[in-house]
Amino acid sequence: MKTIWTIEEVNKKLKDGKILGYSDQKIKKINQAKKSKYGNKKTEVDGIVFHSQREADRWAILKLLVKAGEIGFLERQVPYELNEGGTHSLKYYADFRYITKDGEQVVEDSKGAKTKVYLKKRRLIKKIYGITIKET
Repeated sequence: MKTIWTIEEVNKKLKDGKILGYSDQKIKKINQAKKSKYGNKKTEVDGIVFHSQREADRWAILKLLVKAGEIGFLERQVPYELNEGGTHSLKYYADFRYITKDGEQVVEDSKGAKTKVYLKKRRLIKKIYGITIKET
């Protein structure tokens, strides 16, 4: 049984309707990027790619607050281990962490949709680290 076709054989089979080909429209659909589940769009600011426009906008505001001297020690994507010593690693990545003028540490998350996983991690952060996440 012959399994490899020449270009001419493929074109003849396509013309005769014996095999299906891809139309240009189908190829475009395959190559299009998949839409995000929650509608967020990755956005680049200052050469940094953010998971959403909301997070990128908040970053710009926080940078202005740093310049104004209202906050300091601004960090992005800060990891917190939630299952230390467990068999599986469970981490929460805070969008931002900074210190206010009053010396208060703030852990902040730019949230559009509060998923069950996020709510679980938020409870664990409070229980393990005593941190209340500021949601913006």
